[in-house]
Amino acid sequence: MGRMLGRIQQYWTNRAEGYSKVNQEELAGEQKNRWLRVLEAEFPQNKPEELRVLDIGTGPGFFAIILARAGYQVTAVDYTEEMLCKARENAGLYAERICWKQMDAQKLEFPDNQFDVVVSRNLTWTLEEPDRAYQEWRRVLKKGGLLLNFDANWYGHLFDKEKRREYEEDRRNVEKLRLEDHYTGTDIDEMECIARQVPLSPVVRPAWDVQILKSAGFQNVRTDESVWQKVWSETEKINYASTPMFLIKAVK
Repeated sequence: MGRMLGRIQQYWTNRAEGYSKVNQEELAGEQKNRWLRVLEAEFPQNKPEELRVLDIGTGPGFFAIILARAGYQVTAVDYTEEMLCKARENAGLYAERICWKQMDAQKLEFPDNQFDVVVSRNLTWTLEEPDRAYQEWRRVLKKGGLLLNFDANWYGHLFDKEKRREYEEDRRNVEKLRLEDHYTGTDIDEMECIARQVPLSPVVRPAWDVQILKSAGFQNVRTDESVWQKVWSETEKINYASTPMFLIKAVK
């Protein structure tokens, strides 16, 4: 276990209940359909039941659940047991259709060449060895398999004055509009402490990811830096205006 991994696991164990509520809202509203459209627009044109999809860092299960509902063969992994418990609850009748595994994203316990697609959301930025994770994700993909990773420059404001100003402006806008603040609703001190120590917080992404994925042997590495406009709710757009979500796509 890495130096930070236990601490990160503890943080997400404590966050599981609150984060699960966020996923439940996404599953209850229009967002699940938006996300599924974005994913399926990139997926191979096979029938869903023919595609094996691995959801890495599933958290409370959002990707795993929407993909299982759409008929895909889904395996979902997370390092935090409490998150997997919430994910099973959130999946309801679909829980039995999803293969759940407690696993480190940086050291997957699957044989090589197992999956047609790997998906992940808001995970890579928390990892101690994101470059190693990308190598592992490539390893478990079949030849020609697809990686779709959604993330953002989370907590870059801890290292950049201009980003700090934009982040504080986001907090003021959230307050002015009387919306729920997605940052202050968490244990912000602990998260910032972790963010200061993981390697990707000060890095400019997705440029970093493109370079690392190419050096890991991925082909056809592309990014979509406007994907947040298609998938985020209005509340998310206001909360995270200074940290827009990007999509990185790559093929083994």
